[in-house]
Amino acid sequence: MTQEIARQSRLASNIAAKQAQVSTGKRLQRASDDPAASSRVATLSRAQANDSARSRNIGLGITMTALADSQLRNMSDLLARTQQLTISGASGSLSPTDRSTLADEIRAMADDIDRMALVKSPTGEALFANGDANAIRFDDDVAFAPIPTRQEIFETGGVSIAQIMRDAATAIAAGDVAQIGNALTAVGAAVNHTADANAKIGINAVRLDRLQESAALRAISLSEERSGLEDTDLSSAIADLNGMTMTLEAAQAAFARINRRTLMDFLT
Repeated sequence: MTQEIARQSRLASNIAAKQAQVSTGKRLQRASDDPAASSRVATLSRAQANDSARSRNIGLGITMTALADSQLRNMSDLLARTQQLTISGASGSLSPTDRSTLADEIRAMADDIDRMALVKSPTGEALFANGDANAIRFDDDVAFAPIPTRQEIFETGGVSIAQIMRDAATAIAAGDVAQIGNALTAVGAAVNHTADANAKIGINAVRLDRLQESAALRAISLSEERSGLEDTDLSSAIADLNGMTMTLEAAQAAFARINRRTLMDFLT
């Protein structure tokens, strides 16, 4: 009787464990359920947490490159407009008032470019770092600055692009043809420099897209492996639960019948 009670107790405990697996959807309720699988799940969990942080960094890098690309496209438009105005300013038929108007427009655009250089990233820091570029880790072996420094973007030949534009404005306002010619050359160099800088950002954006794709594939692989180790196979678990329940019920019924028999029943 003692052995039968113990057997039924173990069976009831197994049924309770199986019910927990079905209700939670997790096969592993305790590390002791499957030590090897539990150890691997812990490793996978740490890897997923690390990958989640890296994915956030990749997303940040993509956002930063998109924002920088937008700023540089605007700067390219402003420089193209500056070229047009500088060419117009070389005309000898302009009045002093006309020259002043052209110069004022160029100075206003130079102010806009100065503001672009101070744009903030989604983290609240400067998008274009003043000094050393802000490197970000995107994978165990991959860390780089998605955005060049402020000096790399907004300066060419050691002179700020905004200052080049202001020099052009000064030459136009003064009607100095020689200086206007020099300014036009400098503005053209700034246009080319901006295009090259934007190309670098585009290369980094493409690289980040590839890293994001790789991270997504890795996330799927880790999730599938972890699910296979710790998730409950519901169809199999439900079948096992039904079988154990029927066995326990039959054992309890038989035990109850036997327990009701008296000594006279056995003697006769």
